[in-house]
Amino acid sequence: MLHVTVLAVGKVKEKFLREGIAEYAKRLRSYVRLKIIELPDEALRQDQKKAKETEGEKILKEVKDGAYMVVLDPKGKQISSEELGQWFGAREMSGQEVVLVIGGASGLADKVKNRADEALSFSRLTFPHQLFRLILMEQMYRAYKILRGEPYHL
Repeated sequence: MLHVTVLAVGKVKEKFLREGIAEYAKRLRSYVRLKIIELPDEALRQDQKKAKETEGEKILKEVKDGAYMVVLDPKGKQISSEELGQWFGAREMSGQEVVLVIGGASGLADKVKNRADEALSFSRLTFPHQLFRLILMEQMYRAYKILRGEPYHL
């Protein structure tokens, strides 16, 4: 079973988002070993570049050597739900732990993007990072249903 870590900057504050994330995390237990790590975000009162760099250091400390790190970025490679299912299938075959990184309000530091093995995008739109966490969880679940040929995505 694939080990997937969702590494996200910032806390999910809205109850409805936390409940949705928890529901999809529960559904995903049949498909992946999922770990969600929330890192504290930096206050935007300070220099935005400095905030991004500080958050980047926190992110990189959490990524183990040998993990396949993916940044989720609107400028990354756009993929469909079906392609995401195929992507997860390929990751399972590799046996590497997968770390999916969601940046904070300041975005991702260059050193995080440079460390990444891949950058993926679910849309050219920019989503609030808290909402995107729910979108990511739902798309992971959808991808696994597609990969396993189970009904859900129709």
